[in-house]
Amino acid sequence: MTIHKEGFSTLFVVLVVLLALNAGVYFLGGVGVVNYTVLVSVIIYFLVLNFFRNPRREAITQDGAIIAPADGKIVVVEEVEEDEYLKTKCMKVSIFMSVFNVHINWFPIKGVVKFFKHHNGDFMAAYLPKSSTENERTTVVLENSKGTQILVRQIAGAMARRIVCYADKIEKASQGQQMGFIKFGSRVDLYLPLGSQIDVKLDQKVTGRQTIIGWLK
Repeated sequence: MTIHKEGFSTLFVVLVVLLALNAGVYFLGGVGVVNYTVLVSVIIYFLVLNFFRNPRREAITQDGAIIAPADGKIVVVEEVEEDEYLKTKCMKVSIFMSVFNVHINWFPIKGVVKFFKHHNGDFMAAYLPKSSTENERTTVVLENSKGTQILVRQIAGAMARRIVCYADKIEKASQGQQMGFIKFGSRVDLYLPLGSQIDVKLDQKVTGRQTIIGWLK
């Protein structure tokens, strides 16, 4: 287990703020009071540290397999119309990431990055259906060697204030390669071709890089 590079600056800022807070409490309230603030500060810091953890995992790499792009819980499995890029009906699978999940995102298939776009937007709760189209988000389209395209969408939540996506700097993605990071609670949507085999169910817990969401035709 290591710390993800996206957490270094945040961890430094949190550390400085907590040190300043404890110094102020010490000078104003003395040792008796600062003991409590130190304990609370340590807990807060380790919670933030835990959020930016980067676990060592072996990625599943199988032709046709769609691996989970994130840790979390399946909150949507339904047929929808994707109207940003694919312009067709798709099977949508959504993964909700709580603040306790690992927040790294991974490419679910191997393929060429055909499209990338970042959208500014709101920060409503990520589990709400409207968050897919109204929240801040990124859209990434991947095309495999057979010409099949899937769309991956990172969505900010009520607490998530920054989405990091590396797809704009990548031409070809490997299955299980890091795609990005969403800070503090969020959601990832997959838009898959109709006829894809879906192996996950509502409320199922999935593990990024290791759970197979389904299979492309």
